[in-house]
Amino acid sequence: MSAIQSLIAAHRQGQPVGLYSVCCSNEQVLLAAMQVARDYDTVLLIEATSNQVDQFGGYTGMTPAQYRDYVLRLADGAGFPAGRLVLGGDHLGPNAWQKGPAEVAMGHARVLIEAYVAAGFHKIHLDCSMACADDPTPLPDAVVAARSAELARIAERTAAAHGLPPPVYVIGTEVPIPGGEASLAGGLQVTTPAAAATTLAIHREAFAAPDLQPAWERVVAMVVQPGVDFDHSHVHHYDAAAARALSAFVEQQPRIVFEAHSTDYQTEAGLHALVRDHFAILKVGPAATYAFREAVFALAMIEAELLPEVQCSNLIAVLDRCMRDKPASWQGYYPGDAHEQRLLRAYALSDRSRYYWGEPAVVAALDTLVANLRAHVPPQILLSQFLPNQQRAIEAGTLVAEPLALIRHKVAERLGDYARACQRNRAGTQNETSRATELSER
Repeated sequence: MSAIQSLIAAHRQGQPVGLYSVCCSNEQVLLAAMQVARDYDTVLLIEATSNQVDQFGGYTGMTPAQYRDYVLRLADGAGFPAGRLVLGGDHLGPNAWQKGPAEVAMGHARVLIEAYVAAGFHKIHLDCSMACADDPTPLPDAVVAARSAELARIAERTAAAHGLPPPVYVIGTEVPIPGGEASLAGGLQVTTPAAAATTLAIHREAFAAPDLQPAWERVVAMVVQPGVDFDHSHVHHYDAAAARALSAFVEQQPRIVFEAHSTDYQTEAGLHALVRDHFAILKVGPAATYAFREAVFALAMIEAELLPEVQCSNLIAVLDRCMRDKPASWQGYYPGDAHEQRLLRAYALSDRSRYYWGEPAVVAALDTLVANLRAHVPPQILLSQFLPNQQRAIEAGTLVAEPLALIRHKVAERLGDYARACQRNRAGTQNETSRATELSER
């Protein structure tokens, strides 16, 4: 039984445990996640999405094998044990090619699944929920399930051929949009128990072939909409009452839990409630890179106060210039006039600036910022103004005023909410609060 299966089994046996998934490729975010997993003694699940990483390189420029090697290098450098690291693939299917014909998109999806599994990715989210160019809209559940089963068959064969442990799977048809909604103005509809039952039954039937029965036994979760999401400026927080019927439904099902996407920016109390209500796999991505962006912007503001303009990195302006010069990753998403778009480019919760941190000009600006603040250590008065929690940790002797350490600490504050919500052997709200306070000062 894999670490994921063990955790899910413990949850189904009544233990208040869950699994958080960090969906990111940002180096400092991943290093912060490793520190959080170490501090809270949790499994660390890191997932790459189908648009981030694919057989052609995705927007990160990495194939699944290259992404695996990248994460393992970070873990080795950080002294994080590889045995506590699990890699997952998110939204694996025709997502990146859905604007083309279904057969072409599924052809790419078959290669994608094979590449992920061959590289050792263990948790596989089979996402064939999107309609391709020549598909009916909405795509019937039976088609979604049949395509998912086809990809599972490839995954099973690939793992066996490479001598790897067989994957665990996540299924589902009511899959939130990766990276958050364009707008929450229309509200959110919690998945009904009837819809969840239909999805489960249709997938069970699609996996009924003898060679897929072992794979079906390793379906650990189903993606549903529990009523959580975010858009550029607003968060729809978890309402346990609205999801009560859905939670009761999964209690009657053997083995599986729900996977909750777009849990970014939920309160810690909300995350605890989600795990309690069997939304036991929590996905986080933009909230982590948003915390990274907040920390970097704060350091840039400190730099501007400390140094003459000619010496400064001007990172905030450099990032915005790159986004304006290459608008493809945000222009179709951020509405409004020039002023509104400028604010969204910098501060939107959907954080589409995360696509630009690898741009050479932005990399150079960040390097300059870090070098400047290593040469000119930020004084207490500026850290207190722009990074107050980090200043308190410095005063407590648990953090140093080193730029990258400050960034990672800021990210770890956000990821710590997830680790505490999913942690084994929780000893009650009072102890959780005490632990949260202690770690916020590290």
